Amino acid sequence: MGIMLTERAASEVKKILVEQKYEPGTVLRIGVTGGGCSGFSYSLGLDKTFDEKMDSKSEQHGITVVLDKKSALYLDGTSLDFHEGVEKRGFTFENPNAVKTCGCGSSFQA
Repeated sequence: MGIMLTERAASEVKKILVEQKYEPGTVLRIGVTGGGCSGFSYSLGLDKTFDEKMDSKSEQHGITVVLDKKSALYLDGTSLDFHEGVEKRGFTFENPNAVKTCGCGSSFQA
């Protein structure tokens, strides 16, 4: 799988799963959608579905991560982290395939 989840990001996902009482078997789905200031936007959500033909799946730091194969082309080598600071708080993507990113950090151009 072409995306890496940091321990800090996994810890935050675990916290969300417990606090919001998600069912066992819920996965972290990461993807790319068209749109945003730079052409593509990252998508991040919790899901119950997994399609063996369309998705790849991995276990990282106790979290099941699912990535659709089309998004994998744009996210190969990407790292998902969680940042908590005075200036911002949230999940951040480090994508080596992005040739241009938006100031908001949620869209990119490949």
